[in-house]
Amino acid sequence: MFLKKIFLKIFNKDLYYNLKNEEKLQEEISLFKSKTNLEIKLIRKNIEKKEISFLHSGHLGDILYSLPVIKELSKNKKCNLYIEKNFKISSFYFKHPGNEFFLNKKMTNMLMPLLKSQPYLNEVDIYNNHSIDINLNIFRKLPIDLAYTSRIFFQLTGIHSDLRKKYIFAKKKSIFKNKIVLLRSFRYRNYFINYNFLKNYDNIIFIGLYDEYLDLKKVINKLTFYECKNFSEMAEIINSCKLFIGNQSFGYALAEGLKTPRLLENFPRKSYVYPAGKKAYDFFFQEDFVNFFNKLNK
Repeated sequence: MFLKKIFLKIFNKDLYYNLKNEEKLQEEISLFKSKTNLEIKLIRKNIEKKEISFLHSGHLGDILYSLPVIKELSKNKKCNLYIEKNFKISSFYFKHPGNEFFLNKKMTNMLMPLLKSQPYLNEVDIYNNHSIDINLNIFRKLPIDLAYTSRIFFQLTGIHSDLRKKYIFAKKKSIFKNKIVLLRSFRYRNYFINYNFLKNYDNIIFIGLYDEYLDLKKVINKLTFYECKNFSEMAEIINSCKLFIGNQSFGYALAEGLKTPRLLENFPRKSYVYPAGKKAYDFFFQEDFVNFFNKLNK
């Protein structure tokens, strides 16, 4: 087979790529049948329990996008969520705040107050050999390219919910009522757009990492920085603001769950996230960015 591949790669590239695609497909099917499908069947069985314990190891946004399923199940069940810290990332992520981990200690500690304040979660804790019914991390094994959205957890569990409805709850901070809030991570930046047209606004605050703020301040002169003590406070700020703008990041995942008026800077090569509900738009091009901003900033 090896020699055949070499021959085809040199003399018949169409057949070579067809062979490679078929091998990959058969590998995915074999893996799904031998392991992943069994794990999914166990999940569907455990969903029938009256009290369900979930495990999630990150990323931050992935945890938030799993909440609609848990909220839906909580209507007639007790739902517990356990968060595993220091779970190693197997691939390279540019400027990931957890470095080699999906969630390091600092990120986990910042996340816990937000999760503990959600009314539909019966118990929230850092994972310490708790009994687990549903390991949400299995979503990474699914042969479906729906990463970073709630839809992947719909397929994992067979449970769907109305994504137009709020699934993250937070208090409001009145001092942020007329603020435009920004969080733009270094990852998933759209190379077709820029933020220059916001340079004359004096009511824009940045709530992400400080090096991200310094980078964006180069084009938004009056941009100010606010350091959130934890992600519960970040949720309160986003829940209070006039408008949130962000790329595919934890900040946007918060805004989506809170249903704050929001704009998503979508990423052309990996467009996994999309807005659901009112006063929410995504954009790929500059003209749409400006138009939607003006529409929501009235």
